[in-house]
Amino acid sequence: MVDPLLKIMRQLRDPETGCEWDKVQTFQSIAPYTIEESYEVSDAIERNDMDGLKDELGDLLLQVVFHSQIATDGGYFEFSDVVASICAKMERRHPHIFGGDDKSPGWEELKATERNEKGEESALDGVAIALPALLRAQKIQTRAARVGFDWPDVKQVMDKVDEELAEVKEASTPEDVEEEIGDLLFATVNLARHHKISAEDALKRATKKFTTRFEAVEELAGNDMKKLPLEQLEKFWQLAKKEEKTV
Repeated sequence: MVDPLLKIMRQLRDPETGCEWDKVQTFQSIAPYTIEESYEVSDAIERNDMDGLKDELGDLLLQVVFHSQIATDGGYFEFSDVVASICAKMERRHPHIFGGDDKSPGWEELKATERNEKGEESALDGVAIALPALLRAQKIQTRAARVGFDWPDVKQVMDKVDEELAEVKEASTPEDVEEEIGDLLFATVNLARHHKISAEDALKRATKKFTTRFEAVEELAGNDMKKLPLEQLEKFWQLAKKEEKTV
C-alpha cells in the first residue's frame, strides 16, 4: 500500500520534471517539518481525534518517505532499507517473541547492548539532542541514575531545588540568571523523576490549566482586559479557579 506514495515522491523529486520545491529539499530543511508532524500526531491523540490522527499519521509517513527518497537520491539507502532495519531491530529487541527465548534480557538492557555495538561508550550516548528540553533532561538523568549517579532520596532532591532557587535570587547578570534558571529547571525535572512523574507531561497539564483559567479571565473581563488593574484580574482568576472546582 505504500508503493503509490513512494511513486509520488519519486515524481516530486525527479530532477527534470519534479516539483521545484521538493527537488531542492535536504535532510536539514525537512527535519523541522518532521518534528512538527510528530507533534501534530501527538496532538490528535491528546484530542482523541481519530479522523485527525489518520491524517496526521499520513503526514508523518510522508516525512519518512521524503527522507528516504532524499537518501536514495544521494546513494545512502532506500525506503526498503528503512523497513528492513526497523523489522530487524524489533525482532532483536523481542527475542522472547521471535527467538524462542523465554528469559530474554529487558528492553533497556537490549538497547544498551546495541549502543555498545555502535561504539557508544557513555551511558548518555544516544539521547537525541532534538528532544524537547524537559524530556531530554529527564532521559539524561534516568541514564545517569542507572549507573548509580543519583540522589538516594527525594529530600536531597528537594534541597537541591531550594539551593538552585536561592542561586537564581542571587544572580546579578542576565547571563547568570539564565544559567541559574537552567539549573533550577534541571533540578525540578529531577524532582519529578524521583516522584516517577513525567516532567514533560506535568508541564503540559500545567500549561493547559493556565490556558483554561486565562480564557475564563478573558471572558469575565470582556474587551477591557488591558484596561483593568492587576488586582481585578486576580479576582477574576480566583473566580475561574472556583468555577473549576464546581464543574
